[in-house]
Amino acid sequence: MKKNMSDGTVKAAREVAREEAREDANDCGEMQLDIGAAQAPASHASPAVLPLDGSFTVEVTGWYRDNRRDLPWRQDKDPYHVWVSEIMLQQTRVEAARGYYLRFMQALPTIKALAEAEEEQLLKLWQGLGYYNRVRNLQKAARQILQNPSAGNSAEEVSVDPSVTGSTSAIGFASAGFPRTMPEILALPGIGEYTAGAIASICFDQKTPAMDGNVLRVMARLTEEEGDVKSTPVKRRFTELLAGLYPDTGCGDFTQGLIELGALVCLPNGQPRCEMCPVSGFCRARAAGRVMELPVKAEKKARRREQRTVFILSCGGGPPPPERQPAGKPLRVPAGFPAPDRRSGGQPGRGLGLPPTGCNPVETV
Repeated sequence: MKKNMSDGTVKAAREVAREEAREDANDCGEMQLDIGAAQAPASHASPAVLPLDGSFTVEVTGWYRDNRRDLPWRQDKDPYHVWVSEIMLQQTRVEAARGYYLRFMQALPTIKALAEAEEEQLLKLWQGLGYYNRVRNLQKAARQILQNPSAGNSAEEVSVDPSVTGSTSAIGFASAGFPRTMPEILALPGIGEYTAGAIASICFDQKTPAMDGNVLRVMARLTEEEGDVKSTPVKRRFTELLAGLYPDTGCGDFTQGLIELGALVCLPNGQPRCEMCPVSGFCRARAAGRVMELPVKAEKKARRREQRTVFILSCGGGPPPPERQPAGKPLRVPAGFPAPDRRSGGQPGRGLGLPPTGCNPVETV
């Protein structure tokens, strides 16, 4: 949609698109989907609920284009930018991740720069985001990409259509050599189904759903799903359903529209903003008055608590400089403070490779 179009013209164009989508669904049966087990029994659903067809896709995509947040990783469709942002957002709120993202991109603007960065710089840039193994996997993946013979491709060879992406930027130097299919992206270290789906749809306009917590919640309420949304069968049903709803172009906007709906409207805690939802007419949970009951999640396993003894080794009257945690090792205690496990048999010195005498515990954590 053009920015200079009047509101009335935009609404009229969208209404025409809705009608065309409904006609296609009714006449050809290509877009009307049988969502099978993803839907609740008929007794729970209202007859007024609209089917999930092409008109649903039009509503989600149009709403996203009108209401999306202005975020730094949405300024173009470069896979490197989307990739780094998605890894950061796995355990971090959007507003908190913004500053980290800008600082990271300023220091490491390309995949090549990421691959060649010193570990000390890498960990410093990630400090505060937690789970350092994620940034180590980013670097492993960057190095793997550079080993690809196509890593020298120019920007012109992988440019994108600005009418689809809303950006005039090409997928260029920052992401030279980045894989372009879902299986290839999944083969990179640290990338799972969600991240691969997001990159493939946003950057390469492919029909690959990205199932994060926001999308699972939206889909559970739309379909009145009774199963555990984190279970593999439910995720598979949602993925198959959404794959059939993707438009021929603008796949990234549909993906991000679903994510944005979950983040801004179909909220996880408190009352969802159903009155603001562009697809409330498609929602079975709302029609049945069950929005607050969904999604269903299995109870979390009880957290295991362990008792560990931590030793501070003195050197010349003071503690020695802490050693950096070895790469790939779990950060269970502060680096430089040995913590023998229970296999030491009550003799802490043995767990440290020291004689049992002369090792006195200072504090138990």
